[in-house]
Order: sequence, then structure tokens, then C-alpha cells
Amino acid sequence: MSSRALSFGSVAEAYERFRPGYPDELLDLVLAYAPRPVRTALEIGAGTGKATRLFAGAGIEVTATDPDEAMLAELRRHVTVRTVRATFEDLPLGDTYDLFYAAAALHWTDPAGRWAKVAALLEPGGVVCSCGGPFQLADPAVAQAVHVARAPFLETDEIPSPDGIPPEHEMQWPGTELRASELFTDVRQSVVERRLSVGARDYVGYLSTVSAYLELPVAVREQVLAAILRVLPATVELSADIWVHLARRSPHTMAR
Repeated sequence: MSSRALSFGSVAEAYERFRPGYPDELLDLVLAYAPRPVRTALEIGAGTGKATRLFAGAGIEVTATDPDEAMLAELRRHVTVRTVRATFEDLPLGDTYDLFYAAAALHWTDPAGRWAKVAALLEPGGVVCSCGGPFQLADPAVAQAVHVARAPFLETDEIPSPDGIPPEHEMQWPGTELRASELFTDVRQSVVERRLSVGARDYVGYLSTVSAYLELPVAVREQVLAAILRVLPATVELSADIWVHLARRSPHTMAR
């Protein structure tokens, strides 16, 4: 797991404060897709429990995992579920679940053996769900101003598609890999449209939890965030659509 993937614990409280939760539409998509009632779920990269609350609130028995104890401590302040401190790669096999899900976290996992392990953690016919998406400034002029302010310190703060699929492609990652795997079937891609309006300081607070900024030396991070704040209007409009990929473990294929 990369250093970027392990950089969030130092800002657990800010992560909880500035990152939005997940809407009921996400839960509705998953439950409508599942071939049978979802009673148990395994979450990886649970962070402070933004998605955990959504699924646990529906009565699902969630096991929330994350490699960072500070993130899990913040999670436990907001929701009561079983927690396990571990990376996806270190999770033991044995227990299986009706649902495996990752909210803005699957891209941090090691691609070697990823899908075989996901399948091994699911009941036959169980559902895998990956969801997330970038926060994009809705006003092109504001986006350009932020780009110019950030450029001396950081070329980009985005995470590229793990398989290099361009954004205009019909199927995005991880749907592309799920479609190519014999372990899964009925791969679907949906988008939950979401628009957010936040204060400039809250937007900069959100940026302070993004891995690209967390990897910068503290003094440089403070400089770039201050530079961005100076060019922002008082209120920032964001496009924050959630891309949802769903698939089922094939009941006819043995996980390996």
C-alpha cells in the first residue's frame, strides 16, 4: 500500500469535519441490485465511517476495516460496528459476507490478486460495490484560478484512473476490471448526481485531507492551501457525483 494511502490518520478529525457523507440513493442502489437481503457487509478503507453509517443505519452488520487506528477511533465516535485495523491485503480469509464495499478506497489496494481476494470474501452471489468520485469546481473560472495558484507547488491533486481509462470511456474503472474477471457477473455502472455548496474555508479544509497535499512538507502544504484560499469566492460550488460500480460474485466460479 502506498504512502498516500496511509497518509490520512494525521488529519482524521479534519477528514470527519470536511468530507461529506453518502446519500441514501447509494444505499438504495445497492439494496435494489442485491439478489437477496444484505445482512452482513465488509468495508475496506472505512476511514472515519462516512459510508459505514449509511449501511449500518440500514440494519446491516458491518465489519469496518482500515489500516489507520486514528481513522478507526474517529469512526467509533460516530457509529457502533465491529472494526478491524488492517489493510485489505492483510485481511484474513475465512469469513464471507453478503456485501463487500469500498467508498473512495478501492484504488489504494494492490492490483495483484485483488479480485480473487474480493471474491473469496463474498458469499456466492454476494455483491461487490465500489463508489466514489472527484470533487470538481463547478465554475471553470474558479477552477482555473485554483490551478494557477496550486501549480508552483503541486502539478495536480487528482488520482489517475488505475487502468488508464479516459473519462469519456463508456465503462470506468473498476467496472472495466470487474467485466474482465470471470469471478464476477452482471457488472453495472451508475452515477448518483450530487452538487454541493460550501464556504471557501471548508473547501480548503477538504483539500487539507486530500492525499496529494498530505504528502507535501507541512510548510509547503500551508503555502499552497493559503494560495488557493486567496483566489476563492466566499462560496464554492462543487460537482461531486458518486460513481457506483456493482457486480456479483459468480455462483458458478470458485474463488481462488
